[in-house]
Amino acid sequence: MGDPVSEYTARLQQQELEIRNLNAEIECLKNPKSLQPSSRLDELRDENTKLKYRLNVLKRSLQEEHAHCSGSMTNINQRLQEIFGQAIRASCPELDDPPLVVTPNQQAKFGDYQCNSAMALAQMLKAKGMKVNPREIADKIVKNLPENEVIQKTEIAGPGFINIHLKRAFVSKLVSSLLKNGVQPPPLAAKKRVVVDFSSPNIAKEMHVGHLRSTIIGDSMCRLFEFLGYDVLRLNHVGDWGTQFGMLIAHLQDKFPDYLTVSPPIGDLQAFYKESKKRFDEDEVFKKKAYQCVVRLQSKEPEFIKAWNLICDVSRREFQKIYDCLDIKIIERGESFYQEMMTEVVKELEDKGLLELDEGRKIMFAPGQSIPLTVVKSDGGYTYDTSDLAAIRQRLFQEKADVIIYVTDSGQATHFQVVFAAAQKIGWYDPKVTRVEHAGFGVVLGEDKKKFKTRSGDTVRLMDLLDEGLKRSMDKLLEKERDKVLTPEELRRAQRSVAFGCIKYADLSHNRVNDYVFSFDKMLDDRGNTAAYLLYAFTRIRSIARLANVDEATLKKAAETTEVLLDHEKEWKLAKCVLRFPEILQRILDDLLLHSLCDYLYELATTFTEFYDSCYCVEKDRQTGVVVKINMWRMLLCEATASVMAKGFEILGLNPVSRM
Repeated sequence: MGDPVSEYTARLQQQELEIRNLNAEIECLKNPKSLQPSSRLDELRDENTKLKYRLNVLKRSLQEEHAHCSGSMTNINQRLQEIFGQAIRASCPELDDPPLVVTPNQQAKFGDYQCNSAMALAQMLKAKGMKVNPREIADKIVKNLPENEVIQKTEIAGPGFINIHLKRAFVSKLVSSLLKNGVQPPPLAAKKRVVVDFSSPNIAKEMHVGHLRSTIIGDSMCRLFEFLGYDVLRLNHVGDWGTQFGMLIAHLQDKFPDYLTVSPPIGDLQAFYKESKKRFDEDEVFKKKAYQCVVRLQSKEPEFIKAWNLICDVSRREFQKIYDCLDIKIIERGESFYQEMMTEVVKELEDKGLLELDEGRKIMFAPGQSIPLTVVKSDGGYTYDTSDLAAIRQRLFQEKADVIIYVTDSGQATHFQVVFAAAQKIGWYDPKVTRVEHAGFGVVLGEDKKKFKTRSGDTVRLMDLLDEGLKRSMDKLLEKERDKVLTPEELRRAQRSVAFGCIKYADLSHNRVNDYVFSFDKMLDDRGNTAAYLLYAFTRIRSIARLANVDEATLKKAAETTEVLLDHEKEWKLAKCVLRFPEILQRILDDLLLHSLCDYLYELATTFTEFYDSCYCVEKDRQTGVVVKINMWRMLLCEATASVMAKGFEILGLNPVSRM
């Protein structure tokens, strides 16, 4: 037997085609006296109405069944858009692509959500010569709303806003589902391959605060895509090739002549780099030797490859210390990986006649871009442009990426714009099919609002910054006398959780396109929208059940048997806030702005505080302090809040602890 929805839809389309044909036939009849509507038209209309009804029933039951079976969280906004989309299409059949705007209501007295499409629809109809009042359109939309499990009632306000009130039973059922199934992502339409290019430090140079932003933002984006069920490839496009390696290898050979048999003790690679650069700038003989080393490295001579690997390994070990602190998983695939592919890129561009000569260079102009890409230098060497073209080609054709995201500072926006435009011109991808995007970010500023530097004016070493975070975090915990209630191991875990959590959150809670001021005092403050506040709030929520001796097994059993009552306005407000989580994730998926998740978690924590201050979860005897009553449905609301917060922390890369 075929799929009943497809079957009914096909029959419905056939019926509607016949109705249109018969209507057209009637219009064509010149003689008004002979204008007798066909009996076949009435039959078709009746059958059409029945089919539409049966199709809606089927679709609804399938949606409910799917949500029930998968245990996924329902995106309420998306569900409302489906319902209102249907009503709008029925109300304005003359419009091909009617606008659909459904947003959460900012003021509870006006309901839970609002549909603001009527005004835009009136404008579109006016452009077609039909003058209709927006309130009339809103009224029509409300009358055309299909039967559904979501909406309790609607009200038309002002010029045509439709205020939507949700059914309490529907919200309660979604909270129960979340408690039974855990925080599950909404169902994926298709599992796409996502490549995220982030962090990307340079070999032989220290990681600095710019790399910190790319690392934190890129990791969080990967975590989001992974949670939603995508196949994610996390790539570290390190700078591990180029002329500077000739200079480093020449210096290595002079300083540690037995490097092939004895591993050279390079402790400080930054100092080693500065020494070799000084010699390169001042000593012509050394400079000549460095250039010869580059040629021999590019010819893949074994001892030069070994020297190159030794230098890369020293850097890798330093990078890994930072990745371990920040809990970053990433695959290194540096510029060296794409060396052979660059030749193929140049050949393809030449075969397609896309390169032109310019003072000995081979350049390519991309549509709409004033700056060309330099694909081959006048000395025959390749450039960053060539390397980035080879990388995007490999990601599209070998990795078969559906989505590619580059996380670098905004200063590289123009470069990537040109690379993407060139890749489209070559015919490598169609932006309507493949999403290729540069997620740029602003610079890190010091508290003086200038570029973040040390007092001596040097770039801040990332490892020093992380160590300072650990020191300050411990000072804060000792100031609060946490050492008196936590074991040494619990204290160490709390220290790392707060230190690294605060550094990550301070970055992610700002709109990434803006510059942000780095301030340990602000990020370690446990008031306001900071990781310190949220981590403490989370620990407090988790402790409510523990202090009432309600264990996990009891909560699990209660989730199966206890109805989550939402009679108190603060219970209702908290439940709706908890269930907005999938909407927030969908928004970030669209705009890649992670501060929305931070704002949401802060709102969730403050909404929980309002609930906890107004609604007793555990009632105790005032004299003895003995627990006399546990309001289990409220304990379940605490658990639902904590579960969503924990998942939010996971996406942001924060590690909460059970005791703080």
